Amino acid sequence: MDKLNLPGPKAKEILKEDEKYISSSYTRPYPAVIQKGKGVHVWDVDGNKFMDFSTGIAVCSTGHCHSDVVIAIEEQAETLIHMSGTDFYYPMQVRLAEKLAEITPGAKNKRTFFCNSGAEANEAALKLARWKTERMTVLSYINSFHGRTYGAMSLTASKTVQRKGFGPFVPGIIHIFYPYCYRCTINLSYPSCNFACIDYIEDVVFKRMVAPEEVAALFAESIQGEGGYIIPPDGYFQRLKELLDKYDILFVDDEVQSGMGRTGKMFAIEHWEVIPEIVCVAKGIASGMPLGATVARRGLMDWAPGAHASTFGGNPVSCAAALATIKLLEDKLVENAKEMGEYCMPKLKELMTKYQFIGDVRGKGLMIGIEIVKDRKTKEKDKKKRDRIITECFKRGLLILGCGDNVVRFMPPLIVEREHIDRAVEIFEDVLKEV
Repeated sequence: MDKLNLPGPKAKEILKEDEKYISSSYTRPYPAVIQKGKGVHVWDVDGNKFMDFSTGIAVCSTGHCHSDVVIAIEEQAETLIHMSGTDFYYPMQVRLAEKLAEITPGAKNKRTFFCNSGAEANEAALKLARWKTERMTVLSYINSFHGRTYGAMSLTASKTVQRKGFGPFVPGIIHIFYPYCYRCTINLSYPSCNFACIDYIEDVVFKRMVAPEEVAALFAESIQGEGGYIIPPDGYFQRLKELLDKYDILFVDDEVQSGMGRTGKMFAIEHWEVIPEIVCVAKGIASGMPLGATVARRGLMDWAPGAHASTFGGNPVSCAAALATIKLLEDKLVENAKEMGEYCMPKLKELMTKYQFIGDVRGKGLMIGIEIVKDRKTKEKDKKKRDRIITECFKRGLLILGCGDNVVRFMPPLIVEREHIDRAVEIFEDVLKEV
């Protein structure tokens, strides 16, 4: 399979300027200098065409520049771009909040705090949980990623580089084991383990570290994203929720990456029929426009005016894009994510029979992770090979990203069709043969 000559001459010039003027903290796995996008494809500044299975890190849920979303943005931008939802009222913001109250799990008696990103949504949830419960301690998970602002970073335990040099962190946060069954922290096997990782919370954390009556909330990604596309086993969240309810601990569901239809349900937690008290949303909510949302029961979100606010949160243009996005999701794209995931997963699992360095293939809908190992028996991680796979896919016109230490993630836009998946898997296997 032919490789593209990358980066091209125009891209090289941009890369030089980027090095001068852009923060070195950004992580760019390969030199893709993207200029435009449409549907499943993007083009770089030199005219090279790529199939985008990264989707702006699961953000462009309806594909690039979907006509319905573009029209909604244009119409709103011609009417009103900004007045600040902190001090003024927006019709578009109220309409979106009403819709979020309808589509998030549970009854419709909910309120929404609007912000600009997933990190901000989690920050709001952290403040709200502590304020409402008058408790300080919060539980979060090892391998979790909730953002890079201080509260969100303190909840995060994905990679040391995301925390190194930034302490001290927000106090009162305890990290517990996520049910990473492929790599069980306590070397047990599901289902014979009988959810020992949940027993650990009550038997160790609540008896040795903090009284449960002092715990405000537990933050969980219903499917861990940055940590490695890790899916908990069936029954885990049901059992966890029973424990949390026993001690009146709030369940905060971080749906930033797994929500908005990506897993074949509007929100990933719906796969386990558990209702969280607070839901955090961002990424795919507005097809690329900056928007985050913290959705909670009305009785929870009754804090005083000024307790929390955001100048740009709930921007009317972003809200218009979100409403157009949700309509597309409800019309057919959530179902398409389910169908295309069911079509893609067997193809990727078939590759496991050919390539021994694929240790695991897991996913729901169009949130799929492929774990790359040196040895299937020892499950030793192979980060170098994973990184090379990603780079070689780029050279062949397929954009994918990694997560965790050694996982490749497939997260195409929810408009993807079988022909796109066939082509992506063809490119992916061509790379696997080479590496």
